[in-house]
Amino acid sequence: MYKLLGIVILLFALNCKSTQNQAKMINDDIVLIGKGNLYGSGAEGLKKQNLVITSSEEWKDLLNKMNSVNNVSDSFSETYIDFSKYSVIAVFDEVKNSGGHGLNLVIQESKDKILVEVLRKSPEGMATSVMTQPYYVVKIPKSDAPVVFE
Repeated sequence: MYKLLGIVILLFALNCKSTQNQAKMINDDIVLIGKGNLYGSGAEGLKKQNLVITSSEEWKDLLNKMNSVNNVSDSFSETYIDFSKYSVIAVFDEVKNSGGHGLNLVIQESKDKILVEVLRKSPEGMATSVMTQPYYVVKIPKSDAPVVFE
């Protein structure tokens, strides 16, 4: 009886581990390049927007704007992107009058589109009185499917 119970528990544990590995493999295709806040009070010239970047020229222009006040890209996980294999999604919120704001992205791919849900975080309670502009930048595998933002 105990052997049977042990086998059932072992099979259940292996099935859970397999499911976790599958979910991780799906998310491994999306690479966080950087997230945080710009502190130039809007001097970077980046309005609230959602971008899909597909070329080195667009990427260099964006990096130059982001680095125009503070060298933000120093904290990025990577700055060289092979645009024959990848695209970049960059989301910028509006300039905020206080700290504590942030962005997160939930990215889901189906056969006909790539859905990007933008989640905005606001401070709870007291926040620093500094102007910030939240951003979130990720690299995704190149796809012919359109990117749809929600």
